[in-house]
Amino acid sequence: MKLPGFVFLLPSPVQIEGLPIQIVASEQGGQALTEFIVVALVLIPLFLLLPMIGKYQDIAHSVQLASRYAAFDAMIRNDANGTWKPEAQLAEELRRRFFSDPDAPIRTDDGDGGHETNRNPFWRDPKGDALIADFQRDVKLSFGPNDSPSHDDAFTAAADDWPFPTHRLLALRARGIYTAKVSVALANLPSGVKSYEPFDRIDLALVRSTSVVIDPWAADGPVQVELRFGGSPLLFPALALRGANSLVATAVGVIDLPGGLNAPKLGTLEFWRDVVPADRLK
Repeated sequence: MKLPGFVFLLPSPVQIEGLPIQIVASEQGGQALTEFIVVALVLIPLFLLLPMIGKYQDIAHSVQLASRYAAFDAMIRNDANGTWKPEAQLAEELRRRFFSDPDAPIRTDDGDGGHETNRNPFWRDPKGDALIADFQRDVKLSFGPNDSPSHDDAFTAAADDWPFPTHRLLALRARGIYTAKVSVALANLPSGVKSYEPFDRIDLALVRSTSVVIDPWAADGPVQVELRFGGSPLLFPALALRGANSLVATAVGVIDLPGGLNAPKLGTLEFWRDVVPADRLK
């Protein structure tokens, strides 16, 4: 006789005297362990790669900062304000300031060997080898859409001619957008370790670029404004009357009025220049 409603799950058959019991063996033993092993096979390689992913992100951040440094340096040092900073000097500054040990001192005219002795200790693979194997070869600075080594090729043309047809008469440049690009080639991770695949053969390169406009249509002072407008009769027709100044001044000089009479400044812009008194600048 069986007692309805009583079912016991036991690992092995059990007999209790005087009470017939239906025994059902468990079929779920070890299932949790199996699931853990399957999940671990996926998660453990990911956990092993997390430190490397953090290092890649840190280097990528430095690459972005280096491209900004190169682009904004061009806004100050360019052919409109004197001369460009030499490309080789700018590239060397990027390597020293953004890809060395953060605690390393910045020295003027620091030699190439300074990078090797001041490597970032965080940027190393699991075996301790540097992720940037050679600074001169793997850290590169280029310009423009074609990765040119020269500042002159850093511009992407912009359509400024048709809305402002007189910009050439005003000596305003319309070369377009200036782009500086920094690229860093990273060494592959050690081969032979399954969890490092495919980072042991992808030849990873981090590339970042920054684009700015370095030819703003603004003058550095009143003198430059006068030179731009006062240099062309098409923009400043009164320029043609500049030769009449002496005749007008002579004619006005014969007029005797109380307080005197000043001759008009024909064809000149200097007379209208806004000058701040010296005592106001203190």
